Amino acid sequence: MRQETIERIRKFTEDRDWDQFHSPANLAKSIVIEAAELLECFQWSDEDYDLQNVKEELADVIVYSQNLLDKMGLDVDEIVNMKMTKNEAKYPVEKAKGNSAKYDRLN
Repeated sequence: MRQETIERIRKFTEDRDWDQFHSPANLAKSIVIEAAELLECFQWSDEDYDLQNVKEELADVIVYSQNLLDKMGLDVDEIVNMKMTKNEAKYPVEKAKGNSAKYDRLN
């Protein structure tokens, strides 16, 4: 995400004095709630959905995720790359390509 966007999220929170409500637990709950609202966009159809609504709910997930990153002093690039390294080890291309099985069920 561009730094300008991150700063806009931070300013939005700061201007409203909402940081006081942003405990890690509250932010994690908010991410799950917004993710459920994102899933609701596809509740009755995988193909017939409102793209604008999808964008808005996905944005909410991302904003709350950025707030949690800030609250916990985490760097998004660092934690995503750490997790990708683990995922690459758990799902080697030669076993996982074209296969949706969980890592412990790959042949």
